[in-house]
Amino acid sequence: MLLQPLASAAGAHPLSGTIAEYVWLLPILPLVGFVVNGLLSLFSAYHAGPSDPYTSHHTSAAHDADVAEAHAAQRAEHAMPTGSDSHLTARHTYAAVSTVVGPLVVILSFGLALWMFIAMLNAGASMHEPFVKRFFAWMPVGDLRIDWAFQLDQLSMMMVLIITGVGSLIHIFSVGYMRDDPGYPRYFAYLNLFVALMLVLVLGASYPVMFVGWEGVGLASYLLIGFWFSDKANADAGKKAFIVNRVGDVGFLIAMFLIWANIGTLDFTGVAAQASVFHMGGVVVTAICLFFLLGCTGKSAQIPLYIWLPDAMAGPTPVSALIHAATMVTAGVYLIARSSFLFSLAPTAELTVAVIGVVTAFFAATIGLKQWDIKKVLAYSTISQLGYMFVAVGVGAYVSGMFHLMTHAFFKALLFLGSGAVIHAMHEAYHHTGSHADAQDMRNMGGLKKFMPVTWVLMWIATLAISGIPPFSGFFSKDEILGSVFARAHESTLASAHWLGIPGSALLYAVYVIGLAGAFLTAIYMTRLMLYTFHGPNRTGAKAQEHLHETSPVMLWPLIILGALSLVGGWINIPEFASAIGPVGLLDHWLEPVIGAASLRVTNGVAPEVAPSTEYMLVGLAVLIAIAGIVLAVVLLKPAKLVPKAEAAPDTGVGALLANKYYVDEAVEAGIVTPVVEGSRNILWRVIDSGIIDGLFVNGSAWFMKGFAWVGSQIQSGQVGTYAWAIVIGVLAVLGVFTLR
Repeated sequence: MLLQPLASAAGAHPLSGTIAEYVWLLPILPLVGFVVNGLLSLFSAYHAGPSDPYTSHHTSAAHDADVAEAHAAQRAEHAMPTGSDSHLTARHTYAAVSTVVGPLVVILSFGLALWMFIAMLNAGASMHEPFVKRFFAWMPVGDLRIDWAFQLDQLSMMMVLIITGVGSLIHIFSVGYMRDDPGYPRYFAYLNLFVALMLVLVLGASYPVMFVGWEGVGLASYLLIGFWFSDKANADAGKKAFIVNRVGDVGFLIAMFLIWANIGTLDFTGVAAQASVFHMGGVVVTAICLFFLLGCTGKSAQIPLYIWLPDAMAGPTPVSALIHAATMVTAGVYLIARSSFLFSLAPTAELTVAVIGVVTAFFAATIGLKQWDIKKVLAYSTISQLGYMFVAVGVGAYVSGMFHLMTHAFFKALLFLGSGAVIHAMHEAYHHTGSHADAQDMRNMGGLKKFMPVTWVLMWIATLAISGIPPFSGFFSKDEILGSVFARAHESTLASAHWLGIPGSALLYAVYVIGLAGAFLTAIYMTRLMLYTFHGPNRTGAKAQEHLHETSPVMLWPLIILGALSLVGGWINIPEFASAIGPVGLLDHWLEPVIGAASLRVTNGVAPEVAPSTEYMLVGLAVLIAIAGIVLAVVLLKPAKLVPKAEAAPDTGVGALLANKYYVDEAVEAGIVTPVVEGSRNILWRVIDSGIIDGLFVNGSAWFMKGFAWVGSQIQSGQVGTYAWAIVIGVLAVLGVFTLR
């Protein structure tokens, strides 16, 4: 039975009766795309078997050859570009349908989200309570009553616009990038499913509904990362992402159990209303937030559960753009912002979030300095930028964290898709020349600005944005994060708290300094990427150069739109000192009804302020740091001296340490994976399963019954005289028992 939307005491919600009533359509539209593309994929994979298999050996062999050819094509991503103009493989039978359905459902969802956004703007100041649409009772068990419900407020609307908007551009880009892949409909089915589940995550009106989306994007990421599953490395990367995230998800579950045990509800509105039962800095609320943090470190790839994200580069490049820029990896930041009414009551937990964030930001940035795979550089860049978002929400600057989440979605999607355009061009050039060189290694690139001038300009825009150069989007959001850390180092609940005996004020100043150092490294490794990819001499080879060219329009236009957003997207939350550009603090005002009270609780009820002279100094220092990183990279790095990967000497010393990512994966393999595998093989399998269960219980019981049957078989001789004597002896034995008792 459908339930009606909640009505406030003053009357119906301002969104009641508007387009917001159809909020359920937001995830349903991409879910329909998943069903349609999934069926197309199944139809194409289905091959009717022969009525008499014993007389159709030739047909079966031909079918096996077709399957082998399809698998070989799936493995060819590193040998031949998907979307290649060469058309060496026939396009999928249903490619035309998937080309329309795949992007269209997400575009329609984005259009619907814009309509709802306009309705929220029209509601104006009366939109101070969330619009909750309850559909049916999901888990009515005793006192536990959880409805399947969606919540539409300023925070969820911001996330929906980012997911569907940037997701639409990535879907359009995929049309060109994946067009010749034999799994074309399956790819769009997984991509649509991912968007649908991410929308469930951000629209859920309670922690359990959010958890469905939370787990769902974990499943979808497993499918997308291991899309080319016939290659073991790709399949292993998908499994690694899935398993590591399950470790973090245990924390999410425990946090929900604690909330239910102490409050008796799991709806966001209910928990927010009753959060006052927790005392500031209390043990229970701190434990809840720390368990939530464990879940967030998995989804948002923070120390110690960051190890899955670099391996996620095994999936198609548009998948990397979707997962790492606009959707799954931002779920942890969103969870903390959504739970700000709890985190603002736990200063120790918030300081922990900030420390983990800044350590991750710096740690990942150092690794990015020596990566040669262009996608791996961006992977560690994503981990680092997520660290900055954690710093922001960790110090109670929830708007700043969400602001950087938004700008990061713009410039990081542009960087990933731009790298996809580069990889696509390199693959095609190498294919035409028969080369098997690594098309993702920057040592094999160089001088591409001559062949791909538009992509070069757009990627420089994204590089300047992520480096924090004004007036690009990343400057405003990253500067706001660093300024928020500095401002909360005094006169805040965090400054008054302690973390492992360290005063909160001193810790926040350290976070600020390390954050600046991370920004410096960001400018270096991103400039390095641009110099080695687009500048200096071309290292692809004379023959390959003839086939290098700009990407197709269907792939280029999404880059251009993301380039514009990377340029001006930061203007949505202009600080006071830059008021000449436009209206000040639009995002602050937009999110204030959702997270404003929690932000003020962290700053003791007073909005943090920094003297204008201090603010100018902080902004100037951040910009100088970014410029210094770019200049240092330009001065020290010499693209003209770089040689192709095949001729390069192996890294040594610190360079080898960074190139091998501090050997963390090797340590995890040796310290965790290998002992678990060997223990499972030698103890669980050989001793318990084979030895005790199979050997003792299964085989042992069989041998016992066999022996028992043998004894019986010896008694049954078939001799009547023997049977007569046995009867006589038995009767005498019974009589003897009764006689002698």
